[in-house]
Amino acid sequence: QVQLEESGGGLVQPGGSLRLSCAASGSDYISRAMGWYRQAPGKQRELVASIGSDGRTTYAESVRGRFTISGDVAKKTVYLQMDSLKPEDTAVYYCAAEGTPGSGQYTDWGQGTQVTVSS
Repeated sequence: QVQLEESGGGLVQPGGSLRLSCAASGSDYISRAMGWYRQAPGKQRELVASIGSDGRTTYAESVRGRFTISGDVAKKTVYLQMDSLKPEDTAVYYCAAEGTPGSGQYTDWGQGTQVTVSS
């Protein structure tokens, strides 16, 4: 099992930037894909970005070109750099880890961090 803790959320004006961090602990996390999800009030949780153990990344169409996911193996941390933020990016953002390496199923979750984009 992997333990995850997010940080870096907050209030930002439209057009601004934030960087979320996800600190991982536990065994075998580096062989798992990691993802950032978000959930806005009244909406389903959606996958925003993911990074595989091979470094390949995927992005939701709504954030492509504005968000960047990256990982630092030495620091055991995954980041989500969010630029050109829009009010519709407001949500609770969750870090997640793949349960079984290669399964594509995220089973370990952080507690979430609030991101609010508002003037």
